[in-house]
Amino acid sequence: MIAEETISQLATDLRGRLIEPHHAEYDASRRVHNGMIHKHPAGIAYCADVADVITCVNYAREHHLLVAVRGGGHSAAGMGLCDDGLVIDLSQLNGVYVDPDTRTVRVEGGCTLGQLDHVAHAFGAVVPSGIISTTGVGGITLGGGLGYFTRQCGLSIDNLLEANVVLANGRLVKASAEENADLFWALRGGGGNFGIVTSFLFRSHPISTVYAGPMLWELSDAPALMRWYQDFIKTAADDVNGFLAFLTVPPGPPFPEHLHMKKMVGIVWNYTGPPDWADATFAPIRQAFPPALDLVGPLPVPVLQSMFDGLVPPGYQYYWKADFVNELSDEAIDIHLRFAEMLPTPLSTMHLYPINGAAARVAPDATAWAYRHATWSMVILGSDPDPANNDKLISWAKEYWQALHPYSAGGAYSNFMMDEGTDRVQATYGSHYPRLVAIKTKYDPQNLFRVNQNIVPSSEG
Repeated sequence: MIAEETISQLATDLRGRLIEPHHAEYDASRRVHNGMIHKHPAGIAYCADVADVITCVNYAREHHLLVAVRGGGHSAAGMGLCDDGLVIDLSQLNGVYVDPDTRTVRVEGGCTLGQLDHVAHAFGAVVPSGIISTTGVGGITLGGGLGYFTRQCGLSIDNLLEANVVLANGRLVKASAEENADLFWALRGGGGNFGIVTSFLFRSHPISTVYAGPMLWELSDAPALMRWYQDFIKTAADDVNGFLAFLTVPPGPPFPEHLHMKKMVGIVWNYTGPPDWADATFAPIRQAFPPALDLVGPLPVPVLQSMFDGLVPPGYQYYWKADFVNELSDEAIDIHLRFAEMLPTPLSTMHLYPINGAAARVAPDATAWAYRHATWSMVILGSDPDPANNDKLISWAKEYWQALHPYSAGGAYSNFMMDEGTDRVQATYGSHYPRLVAIKTKYDPQNLFRVNQNIVPSSEG
C-alpha cells in the first residue's frame, strides 16, 4: 500500500477534497451502492473539475497506483472502489445542459439519471438510460445503457454524439464520429477501459409523459404469460416497451393488502405512442390475461424513471448474474418458474429487458455492443439488507443462472455482471473483442484503467 504521507501530496494539487483513511468521513466515503463490496482505498479524490481528474490520473500513473473511477457508485461488482489505490470520484461533476435549439444534452461524468431526467424533463425531452434514478450516467452509458426507452429510442450509446475523455497519459480529448473515431466506437459499450469520460453529449427525444407502469399476475399464470409475451414483444411496434419480472409484492402502497408478500410475475410497461391509442395497445393482454393488479396509466417520465428506487436502496446486499437471451423455450420457461417459486428474499428478482426494436436496427459493428441480435438482456438479482443472507442470495442466483445458461445467447450486459473473469468479458464482446484489445493497447497500453470489466491490452503494447 502507498504510504499515507505520499498520497497526501496529491491533496495540495486538487480543488476538490482528498479523503484518506485517517479522516472521519473515510468509512462513509468508501461505501458504494452494493453493501456486499468492502474495499479500502488509500485515498478518495472528490474531483471539483476536469483539471482535478487530469491531476489524479497523472498522479496515479506516476506513482503506479491502482485506479478506480466512481460516478454513481452503482457498479454491480463494486468497480468504483479498489483496495490500496486511488478512487477518482466524479460525483461533483454533475451539470446537465440542454441546447434548446439542437435539443442535445451535455451531461457531466458524475451525473445521476435522476439529475439528468430533472433537467431534460423541463425541456420536454428524454435521454434513454436506465430504470433507477440514483444510477450514474457514466457507468450505464459506457456499458451500453438499456432501460424503459430501448425499443423506442435505442440504447444510451445509440444516442451518444460525443464524449470528452481524460486518457491514461493525462490528455483530454474529444471522441466522436469525426475525432478519435476508434475511441468513440470503443466507448460505446466497452466500459471504463479507455479513459475517464468527463462529459457526454446526447441526442434527446421529445417525450414528456408516457403511459406506463406495472401489471401483476399470479405465478401460476407465468408459463402462458411468458409465451404470449415472447410473441408480443418480438412483433410489437417500437413505441411499446415492457420488461418481465418475478417479484415478491412489497407490503405497502400502492399494492393492495391481499397481495402483500406474494410471489408474482409482472410486466412493467412503457408506451410512448399517441395517448388515444394507449388503451387499444394494451387491450389484448388485459383480455387474454386479466391482471391481478393493473397500475398502468399516464406518468411524467421522471416518475417512471424513479418508480422502483425504493426497491434497490443503497447499502443492501446485491448479487447479480446475467445473460443475453434470444428465445424463451418451454424448457427455459420451466426453469424460470422453478426458481421464481424459490425467490430467496422479498427483494430478490429476475428481469428480462427487451433490447430489440430501435436498438436492434443499429448495425452490429457500429458500436462495441456485440448483441444487437438478442431479444432480451436477462438479470438475476439476489438482494437483502442482511449480510447474513449473502450465501443464500449467491447460491440461488448462481444455480438459477447455471440452469438457464445453456439456453442463453452467450455473453451478458456488462453492467449486470459481477467480477467474473476474462472468459466472461470476452463472451460479452464476442467478435468485437480483438478490436477492443487493439484500441485498449493504443489508448491505455499499461492498463491504468483496469478496475472494470477489463479488456487486457496486448503484450506488444
